[in-house]
Amino acid sequence: MNSVLNQTYRDFEVILIYDDENKNDLKFIESLVNKNPKVKIIENTKNLGAGLSRNIGIKNSSGSIIAFLDSDDYWMPEKLYKQINFMRKNNYKFTYCNYKKMSNERQIPVSSMKKKVSYNDLLTDCNIGLSTVLLEKQIISENLFPPLKTKEDYTAWLKLTKNNLDAYNFPEYLVLWNYSEDSLSSNLKQKFIDGFRVYHNYMNFNKVKSLYYLFLLTINSIKRKF
Repeated sequence: MNSVLNQTYRDFEVILIYDDENKNDLKFIESLVNKNPKVKIIENTKNLGAGLSRNIGIKNSSGSIIAFLDSDDYWMPEKLYKQINFMRKNNYKFTYCNYKKMSNERQIPVSSMKKKVSYNDLLTDCNIGLSTVLLEKQIISENLFPPLKTKEDYTAWLKLTKNNLDAYNFPEYLVLWNYSEDSLSSNLKQKFIDGFRVYHNYMNFNKVKSLYYLFLLTINSIKRKF
């Protein structure tokens, strides 16, 4: 939250979705923002998960550009300023930046090998970090994120780029991602299950084609780690 409130770009609003039935952390968050007019807190009546919570945030937003920030990530102070200028200068509607993965107090740079990424590129490889993305709100259809435990952001990027829209990389490291071994994103079994659902349920591929693309996605993910 502080990494957002300390942005050099000041024309923003924060829609914070509290998706925990335990309200202990909510009191701390409220004390942190201290009735800041830039911050609106929405409490889910029950745990909905990351994807559906983001859909609620989008629906309650009033800005023309949508950004995302997971609760374990941080933005660099000039993240919004630099990336929004990049979008406006080039008339881009979907952008993402590079990020650094924090693991055991080590910072591991994760950068895009391409200046722009198409739907066909994303079908077999994806290193677009959720907290790096900025989108023009006008390109977002209702319920962008599906109710998956993992890969919900990957599904969203595929849905957007399927309509002949490319994602453009801003080649600076403007986000820190805190990687945890026990997080959902590190659960390999869940990622395989949800990866298959992405292709079969949401891209409407048959089972063989879904397994084929899941295999390519997995291989490319492993390659990036070396």
